[in-house]
Parts: sequence; C-alpha cells; structure tokens
Amino acid sequence: MPIATVDPSTGETLQTFEPLTADEIQHRLATAESAYARHRTTGFAERARLLNRAADLLEEDTPDIARTMTTEMGKPVKAARAEAAKCVKAMRWYAERAEGLLADEHPAQEDVTDSGASRAVVRYRPLGVVLAVMPWNFPLWQVVRFAAPALMAGNVALLKHASNVPRTALYLQDLFTRAGFPEGCFQTLLIGSDAVEDILRDGRVAAATLTGSEPAGRSVASTAGDEIKKTVLELGGSDPYLVLPSADVERAATTAVTARVQNNGQSCIAAKRFIVHADVYDAFRDRFVAGMRELTVGDPMDEDTDVGPLSTEQGRDDLEELVEDALAHGATALCGGQRPEKRDRGWYYAPTVLADITPRMRIHREEAFGPVATLYRVADLDEAVALANDTPFGLSSNVWTRDDADVERCVRDLQAGGVFFNGMTASHPGLPFGGIKRSGYGRELSGHGIREFCNATTVWHGAQK
Repeated sequence: MPIATVDPSTGETLQTFEPLTADEIQHRLATAESAYARHRTTGFAERARLLNRAADLLEEDTPDIARTMTTEMGKPVKAARAEAAKCVKAMRWYAERAEGLLADEHPAQEDVTDSGASRAVVRYRPLGVVLAVMPWNFPLWQVVRFAAPALMAGNVALLKHASNVPRTALYLQDLFTRAGFPEGCFQTLLIGSDAVEDILRDGRVAAATLTGSEPAGRSVASTAGDEIKKTVLELGGSDPYLVLPSADVERAATTAVTARVQNNGQSCIAAKRFIVHADVYDAFRDRFVAGMRELTVGDPMDEDTDVGPLSTEQGRDDLEELVEDALAHGATALCGGQRPEKRDRGWYYAPTVLADITPRMRIHREEAFGPVATLYRVADLDEAVALANDTPFGLSSNVWTRDDADVERCVRDLQAGGVFFNGMTASHPGLPFGGIKRSGYGRELSGHGIREFCNATTVWHGAQK
C-alpha cells in the first residue's frame, strides 16, 4: 500500500510520500537509542512541562489538524475536533498524574521482614524504545493514548502509522518537537508494513504496541515473541449491545445509533451486534431503524454531516461483501444495505440495519467495520449472554437494564474487557482499556496503561549487621 493522502470523499490522491530508506531507518533507531539514554534520567516535573506544552500546542492547532484528519480518513470534521480535544485532555491527565501512578510501592512490613530485608520497595523504571504500530481510524487519539504515558514514564517512541494518514503522522512528530521534547523522543517512521519486522527485531527496540487488525496483531506478536519482547495488542471487536426488559428503550435506541455510527462506524469499540429481549424488541427496532434512517450522509467537512465516507475503497468493498453475503443467506435490510444513491464519488455506504441474522452468515462472526448494525431478538437473559459471547472477540460490551440482578449477571458472565451499563462504550484516561480473546491483551490508559511499558523493579536491602 503506498504511503499517500487520499481524500476518501472523492477518491483523489492529494500527496504521496517516499518511505524511509534502510539507512534512514538505522539513523532513526540510533537517534532513539541516544534520546532514551537522556530522557530516562529526566524528572517527572520536566516531562510534565513538555507534555503540557504539547497539549497547549495541540489545542491551538485543533482547527487545522482536524481538517487534516478528515481529509485523510473521512471522519466528520466535528468528530475530528472532538478527537483532538480528547488528546489534549489525556496529555494533561498524564502530565498531572504520572508521578503518582509510578510512585514507589512499599510491600507490607511483615513481608519485607520475612524476606530477610531491612527495607524493600518496588520501583517502576522505563523499558526503552517502544515501537507503536497505529491505525488510521483515530489517527491522533490512538497515538496519544500510547505516547503520553510512555513519554511520562521515561520511554521514547517510534511511530509506524497507517499508510493512509501520513500528514497526521508527521504532524505528531512535529508537535512533540515543537513542545521541546529532545530529538529522538518521538519519531514518525514513514515505512511500509514490510519494514516492521526488522525494526522490531532490532536490539535497540525494547517493546511494541499495536492497535489494528487481527492479522497485523498476530504478525507483531509472533515477531516479538520470537525476540522475547513485551507487546500490548488492541485488535478488533464485535461488541454486543444488550437491551433488556427494564431498559429505558427510547434512550437505548437513541444511544444505539451513535454507538454504531461513531467515526463512520469504523471503531473497534463501536457497538455492532444489537441483542434485544423479545419484550422490548419491536419498540427498540422501530426507534433504532428510524434513527439510522435520519442520519445525514455527506461531505465530512460539512458541519451537518453525521456519517462521512469509509476510509478506503477496499474498506467499503469489504463491508459491501459482508452485507451481500448476509442478504444472500436470508437477512433482511431494515434500512440501507447499499451505497447512497446520490454519491457518485467517494467511498460512502448507507447506515444499515440487518435483521434475521443466522450463524451461516459471515457477519455473524466477522467484524463489520462501517455503519452496519446486526439486530437479534432473544427470549431471555441466558440467550442474550450466550449470543453476546458467541464471537471470537472480547473488547467491550454494552447493557441496558435497571435490574440489579441483570447487572451482576452481566459483569460476571460477559466475556469482554469492559461492561458499560446504560450508556455506550467510551475510553477515558482514567479507565483501563483493552480486550480479551482475539481482541488482544494488555491495557492502555489509566495506571495500568502507563505501567505496561515499565520494569517493575524489586529493590531489596539486606539487614544491617
């Protein structure tokens, strides 16, 4: 795949970029190694000063970088501005809290004494150079939620961004440079996927994090495992959205529309499978379908647009194939199910709700990465939970209920990294984020995220004679 900015609303190639040469990659690795030797010794106050400066600059740059993101991957520009604001929030959150999150831990005195020590602490130290392989769907947020904690911990970052968002990738390097981070603390590598393995095998790289597809995650994990290097993976999701008899159906249906089409439906944590109890199925279906029909599909630069184009032509084609397979095997399109009639350019797809889904259909097992929802009717909570778990993924889940027994059952039995009640899944700097099963492993954000790329070092002092 060429490294290029291609406007998904028109299909027009706006700019192409040459990948780094082998010598240039080696220079970047050497620079990162030198930067880490210096950055690891700085104090939290200095790191926080630099990260807060980056947050200030990003806040100032928001109108321009929002337009860049929209041009490169098609999200509505109002959503791009919100993404930039979320990044500013996360930077400031980690700048303020990192020192506390990584403070020395003191074991119980009885354990210290029993170990034969006069004193002992656990200290969190950085690992080194971390390679980040990041996706295009949230081209700022995915990077910042890794980079902010990594830099505050004393690590340095190499970014291999998706090949269709090179302008955003270069902006990120420029942002951290302008903020005053020393050369090499954050570098963007304009490279193809075929260059990742050699970089990850390089002895100067200590660890890797990847957000992306299951095949990409499997490849990075395999290489890192061979090299015995730490990885964090956040992969696909096919999140269930359960609506149970005690739910506020109107709120559940309204929220469901946003939960499905956020970011043009291209979000790993978007709700995708809507599992509704028979008692409220008809009411939910009617409100949900009406809400999906009312969405405005159009130019993502237009402030009134709800759903823009998919990021790539291949992505739109893949989504079409999933829908066509479902319809061929008996699914019913309650709305959508095709490209918008009035869009003769760009990679648009109409907001779609499919009912009568069966296990024969690919969409029952595969992630639909676009504004397509699948709707299921279930007889009881047992069936709802079983269907929710009938997926190779386990990223997040949503449950609408006002019954405490339902809450306890779902927390206990839903196979996911998160269970969100009476609202849609969202990420926040203070909450751990990640999945299980084929959705990956490890956690981003919160104290869990900043400690993923730290060495939890036991510091033991023998008793003095």
